[in-house]
Amino acid sequence: MYLIDTSIWIDYFRKKENSGVKFFVKILEQKWPYGITGLIYQEILQGVSSQKDFEQLSMYLETQKFYHPKDPIISYQAAAQKYFLCRKKGITIRSTVDCFIAQIAIEHNLCLVHNDRDYSLIKKVCPELNCL
Repeated sequence: MYLIDTSIWIDYFRKKENSGVKFFVKILEQKWPYGITGLIYQEILQGVSSQKDFEQLSMYLETQKFYHPKDPIISYQAAAQKYFLCRKKGITIRSTVDCFIAQIAIEHNLCLVHNDRDYSLIKKVCPELNCL
C-alpha cells in the first residue's frame, strides 16, 4: 500500500517526468492500493488556480482512500518527536507537515512515494519510514 505525497501529485498534474511520477503512473496502471492524508488533500487544493479547478480536483480527490492518524494526540506527539530528533542531529526539516505525513505512513505501514527532500532527511533519523 502506498501513500502518495503532495509533491508527486503536483508533478503528476503538471505532467513532469521523474522517477516518483513514473512510479505513481505504474501504481495507477497496476491498480495497486494507494491513498492520501487530509493534509495532502489540503496542500493539493491550495495550489489550484481557479474555482473550477478547485471544485473538479476536490471531487476527484474525495474519491481517494484517506489515511488518518491512529490517535489524535499520540500521532502528533510522535510527529513532533521526529522533528525534534532531526533537529538534535543537525537536520533541518522545512515542513512540520512532512513529519506528520511521515508519521501517518509509519502508523499504517505505507510506502511513502514522494519528491521531497524532507522525507529523505527524516528517514535518516527514523529508519522505520518506508519511502521511495
